[in-house]
Amino acid sequence: MECLEKPIGNRYTRNELEKLTVKGPDEAMRKKVLSNLDHVAKPLDGLGKFEAYIAQIGAIQGTAEIDISKKAVIIMCADNGIVAEGISQSEQDVTLAVVKNMANKQSSVGKMAESIGSDAIVVDIGINDKGKIPGVLDKKIRCGTRNFRNEPAMTEEEAVKAIFTGIETVLDCKEKGYKILATGEMGIGNTTTSSAVTAALLHCEVAEVTGRGAGLSDEKLLHKQKIIAEALEKYKLIGADALQILETVGGLDIAGLTGVCIGGALYHIPIVLDGVISMVAALLAEQIVPGTKDYLLPSHKGKEPAIERLAQKLNMEPVIDGNMALGEGTGAVMMFSLLDIALCVYQDRTTFSDIHIEQYERFSQ
Repeated sequence: MECLEKPIGNRYTRNELEKLTVKGPDEAMRKKVLSNLDHVAKPLDGLGKFEAYIAQIGAIQGTAEIDISKKAVIIMCADNGIVAEGISQSEQDVTLAVVKNMANKQSSVGKMAESIGSDAIVVDIGINDKGKIPGVLDKKIRCGTRNFRNEPAMTEEEAVKAIFTGIETVLDCKEKGYKILATGEMGIGNTTTSSAVTAALLHCEVAEVTGRGAGLSDEKLLHKQKIIAEALEKYKLIGADALQILETVGGLDIAGLTGVCIGGALYHIPIVLDGVISMVAALLAEQIVPGTKDYLLPSHKGKEPAIERLAQKLNMEPVIDGNMALGEGTGAVMMFSLLDIALCVYQDRTTFSDIHIEQYERFSQ
């Protein structure tokens, strides 16, 4: 596993991370967008949750002239040492194979993103391989995490560096003109890391938030749950702070996505979340830098049982209920399309006066 060690820069410290603060979205602009929507020739709140999402994007961007035309999904890719404990059907080499397909736009998320005009930014933040992959951003911190059954997955410095890597990726995207971003990931074993982090953050039973991942048998599922429960007890993680939990039983992909969420809040870029790995990163981000969640939009309800608990804690309601379990950012990319469709009603709005009928009135309840 120790195939690469990079020195961690002094600026990537817990102290620097804890100094970060975010300013909330523009609430006056949220009200302006909602008012504009009320003047569209449709029933009040006719687009349901999508009206709230459009207004949230306007508040994040600080304008009623909402623009999400240039978009990308950021896919954080990393291996997890806990795979050595047999918690997955696949071995670590599958991560590298899938990432190579991603780089060639042959994976599911690559094809989906291309079909809607979105870019896919694939990031190697911790794949267990020394080589550079053409078409993949090399941001590798180490070649996969350590096996957390034996020792913490990361040092504090490695976890913080991964978070800042996500933040810096968002800044780079902002400078390149991207208006909205989505989160994706690839890493065999990351439903185990995400379940472990969720159980520790939410102080709940491991079985409540640990599912079958890519399709474990009953026996393997119980083994996976046992491994997680033992680790939470060994490291006394129930009640620990978010960064300690992340570095102990998390993954580099989760840490990178935590940074993407924080980066969205720092640089006022709306971030569309994917499934369970993205959602646990969102909760970590909110606990590390309060106020981050106001810059995040959910996409879909996946198969993993942790999703419902995470969404409840974040006060989010995913709108796609397709029983998806593909990962990679596929649910978030689907959400891009839905946002585009809803936004066209707002951008090219037909008013009540245009069609010569009386406008609906909103009455206080």
